[in-house]
Amino acid sequence: MGTVTRGTTNPNRLRRMDRWIAAAHAPALRRAAEPVAVDLGYGAAPWTAVELLGRLRTVAPRARVVGVEIDPARVAAAEPYAREGLTFRHGGFEVPLPGRPLLIRAANVLRQYDESEVAEVWRRLCGRLDPEGLLVEGTCDEIGRRHVWVALGPEGPRTVTFATRLAALERPSDLAERLPKALIHRNVPGEPVHAFLRDFDRAWAAASPYASYGARQRWMRAVRDLAAGGWPVLDGPVRWRQGEVTVSWGALAPVG
Repeated sequence: MGTVTRGTTNPNRLRRMDRWIAAAHAPALRRAAEPVAVDLGYGAAPWTAVELLGRLRTVAPRARVVGVEIDPARVAAAEPYAREGLTFRHGGFEVPLPGRPLLIRAANVLRQYDESEVAEVWRRLCGRLDPEGLLVEGTCDEIGRRHVWVALGPEGPRTVTFATRLAALERPSDLAERLPKALIHRNVPGEPVHAFLRDFDRAWAAASPYASYGARQRWMRAVRDLAAGGWPVLDGPVRWRQGEVTVSWGALAPVG
């Protein structure tokens, strides 16, 4: 269920998302009797599935990854990379596994769909999750320098995370081009995500004196100012130091 995407991918492209998942979802992965993760729509080459397994096993040694692709030729091409804990299956948004996965990662998949289709895809994928499961859906650039993703539980969206390579960042609103499909067309006046990025740019500008200590210190100061200004920032300095900030979905959800 779904349509074939362009399939472009690069090694290490999803490192920021993977590291966040490993940190945020590690307790649930360790508790699970069957810690199964799905790399949905991994593309023309299976690098992202291979890397996801390695990163998850640093925090949950029993984790398994299933790469799911709607293009049978891509599944066949990935088979030589199968190993203990890593398998590949033909399928789409129905997620053709016998049980309920603890994680579904869908990166750069919905980018090619219409905004009107997102809610139904989210509903379908969330319905396939384990009760403690997590869906992570988002978009990044070709080499993973800028990334924005939504984390959803079985009940629906929870958070939005912005992640970037700070040395290459001119201003936080540069991340707007990587907003997931549910938000990218909402970056206009009157929408919460537009107000958030506007305030983030202002906080970044106000934190310019911290640039002499490095981009990381400037970012951390800007995020502190965002939180002080009323935005519901949900993480802390450990994640900010990685060039990340996570905000409640409810604060950025599209109007209406």
